[in-house]
Amino acid sequence: MTERSASPQPGGGLPDGLLAVRAAEGDEDSFAVLVQRHSQSLLTLARGMLGSPQDAEEAVQDAFLSAWRRLPEYRHAAEFRTWMYRITVNRCLTMRRRRPPPVPLSTVAEPATADAWTQPARSAEQDAATAALSHALAELDAGQRVCWILRELQGMPYKEIAHVTRTSEQTVRGRLFRARRSLQEAMGPWR
Repeated sequence: MTERSASPQPGGGLPDGLLAVRAAEGDEDSFAVLVQRHSQSLLTLARGMLGSPQDAEEAVQDAFLSAWRRLPEYRHAAEFRTWMYRITVNRCLTMRRRRPPPVPLSTVAEPATADAWTQPARSAEQDAATAALSHALAELDAGQRVCWILRELQGMPYKEIAHVTRTSEQTVRGRLFRARRSLQEAMGPWR
């Protein structure tokens, strides 16, 4: 084991803003901490938007690369996390315009439990419900889908979603209302 891998990551307890300033000055270790800190939630967002783990990884990798290049432009008007969400959403939307989203959206499915394996009918029903939800999410327009993912899967507050999507909180609430209504109608048979 090398000395570098044995020591804790530098900047691990520092706030994102300070790490972003250090990274903008060329500190790769600070940026690595930011990547480690935010990559999982950004991957979840990208998988929800794109439906493919491979596409999601590509989008997040491109988003971090873009952020690294644009760090000197980062003005701290928004939290680093919000800034990264915006970059990732924009990258996902660009990718979606270039190719249709694959289905199913496996990130929404609950992990299989031992109980599901012992009851094949229940497992098949869960798979069918997951497929129906994936299809219903794919039918939402991009604005509704991103708002729903950020709120329901990421737990992001309305104000932050508005900042990420560059819309008003009222627009976010409207998109969420329409998305929830559409999903409720689509999932009616599964209640």
